[in-house]
Amino acid sequence: MKFFKKKTDDIPKDNTSPVGGNDISSDVDAVMRKYDRESATRIWEGWPKYVVGSLLAAFSLYCIYVTLFSTALPETRLARFLAFIIIAGYLTYPAKKTSVRVNYIPWYDILLMIVGAGCFFYFSENAITIIRLATRIETIHIVVGIVGILVLIELCRRSVGLPILCVLGVLLVYTFYNQISWNRGDLFLATRNIIYKLFYTTSGVIGTPVNVCTTYIVLFIIFGAFLERTGIASFFISLANRLAGWSSGGPAKVAVISSALCGMVSGSSVGNTVTTGSITIPMMKETGYKPEFAGAVEAAASTGGQIMPPIMGAAAFLMAEYMDLPYIEVAKKAILPALLYFTGIFIAVHLEAKKLGLHGVSKDKMPKWSYLIRKCYLLIPLVLLVWLVSTNTKTMQYSAAVSIVAAIIVGFLNSDERLTPKKIWEALEAGARGSITVAVACGIAGIIAGCITVTGLASVLINSIVTLASNTSILGLILTMLCCIVLGMGVPTTANYCIMASTCAPILIQLGIPQISAHFFVFYFGIIADITPPVALAAYAGSAIAKSDPMKTGVAATKLAIAAFIVPYIFAYSPSMLFIGIDSAFQIVQIFITSLIGIFGVAAALNGWLFGTMRWFERVIILAGGLCLIVPGTVSDVIGLAVVGGIILIRYFTTRNTTVKAA
Repeated sequence: MKFFKKKTDDIPKDNTSPVGGNDISSDVDAVMRKYDRESATRIWEGWPKYVVGSLLAAFSLYCIYVTLFSTALPETRLARFLAFIIIAGYLTYPAKKTSVRVNYIPWYDILLMIVGAGCFFYFSENAITIIRLATRIETIHIVVGIVGILVLIELCRRSVGLPILCVLGVLLVYTFYNQISWNRGDLFLATRNIIYKLFYTTSGVIGTPVNVCTTYIVLFIIFGAFLERTGIASFFISLANRLAGWSSGGPAKVAVISSALCGMVSGSSVGNTVTTGSITIPMMKETGYKPEFAGAVEAAASTGGQIMPPIMGAAAFLMAEYMDLPYIEVAKKAILPALLYFTGIFIAVHLEAKKLGLHGVSKDKMPKWSYLIRKCYLLIPLVLLVWLVSTNTKTMQYSAAVSIVAAIIVGFLNSDERLTPKKIWEALEAGARGSITVAVACGIAGIIAGCITVTGLASVLINSIVTLASNTSILGLILTMLCCIVLGMGVPTTANYCIMASTCAPILIQLGIPQISAHFFVFYFGIIADITPPVALAAYAGSAIAKSDPMKTGVAATKLAIAAFIVPYIFAYSPSMLFIGIDSAFQIVQIFITSLIGIFGVAAALNGWLFGTMRWFERVIILAGGLCLIVPGTVSDVIGLAVVGGIILIRYFTTRNTTVKAA
């Protein structure tokens, strides 16, 4: 899913960009096509471009109408939605991203598109009959279900990737083995039961993930497409430059702030890395940061955009559905972990700048405050969306629709990037394109969840891991973390979370981890797979722009994002970090302040610089003190404050005395 993915000509220009020698704009499209499957699309030009674009724009309008006004059966509505997704998907994604010809779609893709969409249309038109038949469905229904699933799997391979299909393949084999055994070797009965559960019920391909996708996610993707065309991404980057560009190592801080702001409504770490990184990475290199560090900063900050409230990418809506919580409650609970994440990166880049003696950008190159104040109206759609959702005055669908209208109005008012009828058409088209990958991933995640339900595998996994962990929750947490990271490598966050919510979250709950903490745990570790080697797509995209070593960039990004590896364990054991069980405002302030000081200690320990180069034992001590502060609790806070404060004072006076003697 993309909100701020831009073509080369659309990348916002900023007067803080370096002069000469670092023009990477010509590489942006190539980087996106290499590291981001959503960008490896067919190339349409001339009248075919307008035909395909019009179909996609019409699909966006259809989604808006159905979401707001449809009263059809879920089976009818969701099957029809996936039929249109298959049409849009095969018109957009070629079989191989390396062999794309202009205005060309092979005959077999047309056949797959027609047959696959026809299967889902057949289901939508005969839903009532099939529901009445239940597991007594006929041979024609079995054939339609098999073909529909296979066509969706092929589209997933093209638009999402193989990792999620490997998981699905293993589960399908196990499901057939389980059901054949259950039906005493009768292959037909086993197949009929499997296809009915996976294709024709809301426990399979049209399950919770696709339902949430059609109800909430698609509208927010369309909203993001309109928001992008108001010029808000350029405004965010300019605002970040004004706020932090002047300070030590300013461009790196600009990358952190702008990526956090853009990432609030972005569901793609790679797209966010390339969009903001095309500006910030050359600025960081020009300032004096090493290429590996520059690429790592942008990758880590862009990946963290998916955990940044209030939008948090598409998975936040799924979390609200799975945990049966209001969406705004999910956003509230994510505030402190997100602040710790970005604060950790911000402190790390500040310490690195001090270590290297780097300066900020000259103030005469920065945008004026008067300009930024005049452009504040660009925030109206986002503020309106947050207000409508948080007050529960209307449904999320209605709130998104109203915010889309607000974005259109604001776009007409922006004289720099005025919204024209052509841009409205492009926004609708982009919204449909952005929905394809998410919808396909949600559909496959639904099939995976269906396999687990049909076979009862969830209880088997829970019992096995609980036995393996011997009721030691830390081992269960570590195993879950590894599962999330491995599965999340190259897989969209939404699909990853759906699978983890169905499999691993119940295991953590069985081990005694609170439900909300368990779901946040799997959500966080699914996200940071994009910066965790060896398949760190966001880090590799950043390294391509920075012209740096990909593996070194991935390792550096992992170090910068250390908070994302620590914080989930903290709120797994101390849910108060997620504002659970808080009795007073004082507790919130205490947790907030001590956690920020703690993350400073952790960042200083990893960087090795605090008023000068730190000795190894000082780094170990301040790391321990920082971890104590991050863990909520009065005793741990007092110990942590004493340790971190002591090291800071020792480092300050030691460095000061050394400087005086040298003078």
